[in-house]
Amino acid sequence: MFLRTSLKIAACLLALSTPAWATPVHTFAFGQPTAASQATRTIEIVMGDMNFDPKAIQVKAGEAIRFVLVNKGQLLHEFNLGDAAMHASHQEEMLQMQQSGMLTPTAMKEMSHDMAGMDHAAMGHGMQHDDPNSVLVEPGKTSELTWTFSKATALEFACNIPGHYQAGMVGKLTVSQ
Repeated sequence: MFLRTSLKIAACLLALSTPAWATPVHTFAFGQPTAASQATRTIEIVMGDMNFDPKAIQVKAGEAIRFVLVNKGQLLHEFNLGDAAMHASHQEEMLQMQQSGMLTPTAMKEMSHDMAGMDHAAMGHGMQHDDPNSVLVEPGKTSELTWTFSKATALEFACNIPGHYQAGMVGKLTVSQ
């Protein structure tokens, strides 16, 4: 009896110390989020309904860019830094958020973790829009994202709300040496 109880306690402690339940750590080969005070340059991006202005941006490796995102459209939009494969994967997550009712055309709702019996943990980040390379901007609002680019590469900035990327809400971001 003592051995069985000890084994159960040890198993519970091991399960609680396992990082599988923790929020995943986001790492990016192309850079990392940076404090706005560290920015070396500011770029304003206007979000219309299904477009970005400008459509292309050039930065240098090592540069810390403060993106000021102004949503002049009538819909909720996203500014997400990544490559085409990252955007495709994130679009699937955004579709799940929309289907759950968490994402509406004009806002993002906070949902409880037990909503509709969904397996939120399987979605990777508990039905939250919390990736450091991404920000949602409601209609008429302004937001910011500051990022230091670590190496020369070709990226995209995109809105991954279902249908927006496909409608042309994507731009080119070139990081040079």
